[in-house]
Amino acid sequence: MKRNGYLALCFVMCFTIFSPMAVAKEKAGQQKGDNHFAPLASSAVMIEADTGTVLYEKNANEKMPPASITKVMTMLLIMEAVERGELKFTDKVRTSERAASMGGSQIFLQPGEEMTVEDMLKGIAIASGNDASVAMAEHLAGTEESFVARMNERAQQLGMKNTHFVNSNGLPAANHYSSAVDIAIMSRELLKHDGITKFTGTYQDYLRKDTESPFWLVNTNKLVRFYEGVDGLKTGYTGEAKYCLTATAKRNNMRVIAVVMGEPDVKTRNNEVSTMFNYAFTHFQVTPMYKKGEAVRALVVDKGQKPQINAVTPHAVSLLMKKGESADIFQKEIVINEAVHAPIAKDQVIGHIFIRTKDGKEVNRIDLFPEDQVDKANMWEILKRTTKSVLISY
Repeated sequence: MKRNGYLALCFVMCFTIFSPMAVAKEKAGQQKGDNHFAPLASSAVMIEADTGTVLYEKNANEKMPPASITKVMTMLLIMEAVERGELKFTDKVRTSERAASMGGSQIFLQPGEEMTVEDMLKGIAIASGNDASVAMAEHLAGTEESFVARMNERAQQLGMKNTHFVNSNGLPAANHYSSAVDIAIMSRELLKHDGITKFTGTYQDYLRKDTESPFWLVNTNKLVRFYEGVDGLKTGYTGEAKYCLTATAKRNNMRVIAVVMGEPDVKTRNNEVSTMFNYAFTHFQVTPMYKKGEAVRALVVDKGQKPQINAVTPHAVSLLMKKGESADIFQKEIVINEAVHAPIAKDQVIGHIFIRTKDGKEVNRIDLFPEDQVDKANMWEILKRTTKSVLISY
C-alpha cells in the first residue's frame, strides 16, 4: 500500500486503545487495577464500545456456560441477514414442532403458528424466547444445527477464541461455552446494527396484539428501566451458569458494554453492572472522530464503472480519554490506496486509520471500506472514458 501523505492530529486517551481481540489476548486472566466492581461475579469485563478499550476485567477469558446470552449471536446473524437483504422484518416465520417444544423462557409459539421476523426478534430480545430463537434459526438455515454452524463460524471470524455454541438459545448442553471477553466482542458487533436497541431497549410490549390472546412482554433486563442510558442487551440464567448479563449504556456519545457471568442472584448482578457503569461514566469520555459510514477520503478506481470511490468507516470511530487530561499524546494517520483495481467488493479493505503514540507505537487501526461495490467497466466504457479524456486535454 502506498502512502500519499498523511494528516497528524493529537488526541487524548488515558488507556491504550485495543481491538477486543487484542485485549482478549493481552489481558487474559487478570483483574485490572485495584478496583473490585464485580466481587461476586465469577467472570466480568467492561469495555468502551467504539474503541474496544478494556476498562475493567476479572477472569475475562474463562470458559463458562453463557445461558441465554447465547442469543446475542442469534440476534447478530438475524440482523446481518436483514442488512444483506436476505431477510425482511415483515417476512413471516413458521413455527416447527421442534421450535414450539422448547422449554424455559418462551413466547409460547404453537406448531404451525406464523409470526413476523420483527415479532420473533421482539420475543428473543425482550422475553428471551427459546422457541422464537429456534424458529428463526430454522427459518434462516433450514435446521438449527446448520444455524449453529454459522454461529460458530461467525464467532471465529470475530476472534472469539473461547466460545463454542451447541444451540441457538443457550439451554444447557455439553460443550456449550463462552467467555466474558467473547461476549463483549459479539455484543459490540451486534451494536453496530443501529436498529437492534429498538428491540433490546424496550421494557415492555405485546405480541399477538390484535388477537384474542395478546401476549405481554416484559424485558428480562430490568436495567433498561432503572438505569439511565441502558438500552440492552441480554440476560441469561440456568442452574449451571447462574445469573449472567451483557448490558450496554450510552451517555454523552460514550457507549459502554459490561458483562458479568456466574452472579448469585439478579439483584447482585444488576448492582455490580451498575457500579461498573458508574465508574466508566464518572471517569471517562470520548471524542468522536467519524460517524458510521462517513467518507474519509476519495480514491481512484482503475477500470471501474465508477472512476472514483469514497473510503468510509465501517462503524463510529472515537477516542477514549480520561476526564481532565490534555490533548497532546496521540497522532492520527490516514493511509489510503492511491488506486485500486475493479472489481471492488464492499467488504474489501482499501485503507486504514492508524492511531499512534508520539514515539510511533501503533495502538489502534481502523479498516476503511469502499462506499459502494464497483464492477469492472467493459471495453466500450473504458474507450469512451479514454476518448473523453483525450478530447478534454486538447
